[in-house]
Amino acid sequence: MRNSIDSRGGRRRSILYAAGLGLALVLPLAFAGSGCTLTVAPVVAPDPEVACPGGIPAWRLEITDQRADRNHAPNNVEKTVRDSIVRSLPGCQWIAGDAPAPTITIELHRFAVRKEDNWEAAVEWGVLARDPQGRTLTEFQAESEVSRPNYRGENNEKAALQQAMNEAMRRTLVGLRAVPPS
Repeated sequence: MRNSIDSRGGRRRSILYAAGLGLALVLPLAFAGSGCTLTVAPVVAPDPEVACPGGIPAWRLEITDQRADRNHAPNNVEKTVRDSIVRSLPGCQWIAGDAPAPTITIELHRFAVRKEDNWEAAVEWGVLARDPQGRTLTEFQAESEVSRPNYRGENNEKAALQQAMNEAMRRTLVGLRAVPPS
């Protein structure tokens, strides 16, 4: 029977080896998981003066994700953009289904953040509002690029992306609220 602690420190070496192996397996998973769970909060900015674009009380909201990197980017973007629009235009009724209705279409092009010298975040989407007959009421791009230093003790990646989202959504809401009454 082998002694549990041999004269050359074999047990200590095996414990250190096991601890090192455990760290080697756990740390990459922790870092890989952090990028996948990045979420930003919806932007809620209701305006009591303009409850719904163009004074039209009922709209259909279509959001499509056209990002080239959508497989490696935050996956809740469509829901966040939808929640931002719906909660910021509380006077609107949101229609589901295929019945003819005025439609707001948002086509997502960029929603990304990367680390260079600073955290660089970019958000960009196209907005198209059409009447029930398909005529364009307004069409514009909403985009924002933010550069944020790496502050200690903060989630700088999330903060940069949230700031870019806030700016792009405010531009979107200004554009939608400018739709002329029909």
